[in-house]
Amino acid sequence: MKTGMNLLLWTTHVTSEHVPLLAKLKQTGFDGVEIPIFEGDASHYKAIGRELKNLGLGCTAVTVVGPEANPIDPDPKIRQAAMDRHKWAIEMTASMGGEALCGPYHSPLAVFSGAGPTPDEKKRAVEVFRQSAEEAKKAGIMLIIEYLNRFECYFLTTAAQARELVQQVNHPNFKTMFDSFHANIEEKCSAQTIRDLVGHFAHVHISESDRGTPGTGQVHWDDVFGTLREVKYDGWLVIEAFGRALPALAAATRVWRDLFPNAEEVYTRGLKFMKEKWAAFG
Repeated sequence: MKTGMNLLLWTTHVTSEHVPLLAKLKQTGFDGVEIPIFEGDASHYKAIGRELKNLGLGCTAVTVVGPEANPIDPDPKIRQAAMDRHKWAIEMTASMGGEALCGPYHSPLAVFSGAGPTPDEKKRAVEVFRQSAEEAKKAGIMLIIEYLNRFECYFLTTAAQARELVQQVNHPNFKTMFDSFHANIEEKCSAQTIRDLVGHFAHVHISESDRGTPGTGQVHWDDVFGTLREVKYDGWLVIEAFGRALPALAAATRVWRDLFPNAEEVYTRGLKFMKEKWAAFG
């Protein structure tokens, strides 16, 4: 198991000014960080990768798509733009030495059709992700698709839907993940959800029910950690929390109030909680 911290708590674009923060996270005891990939070029991410290597931090990456690059859109030009976006994000992840590219890049955040996913949309997603997964294979990157709750998207909102997509894409470089925040909303039982994902998931977001400090909300953490241990999960456990520091991201994640006194509490108390729970079920 490796512990990580998602940097979306502070920024959507990591630069050299964040090196002191990276050093603090390393000193706190994290094995790595999850880097947002929303903009930038290969030279930028190579430089970030060098800083991470100097600090002894590993990394994963997270990205999204917008309506102009929607993998399930009926317009083939927009689907091509989605594949181009995926390829770019894969290349940036590889440039900084990342292991995996995570996120809900199956459809645009908070864009709704007024109904659930259609058979045609599912078919388009499979076609796009088979091609994107092949690009990921060339780069040595694992694509980790994230399902969201029904209030943030409509296309992929349950673990069962995510598992089905992984099965249909049927590519070794395409998996899904378990996110405790979304599961707390959408699933009947986190323990059974994790069991049902075995063989199809390769990443975990440790995220509280209010997006605040892990261990301070209503997620059934004993079920989460106990079952991850039960199924012998041995990948990244990444803390994901959101605050109000970034107005656009706060709006996108529906964070209207302070959920914790400061960011330091999130990563120090969160890491301590995560390590204690992991050890308790060892």
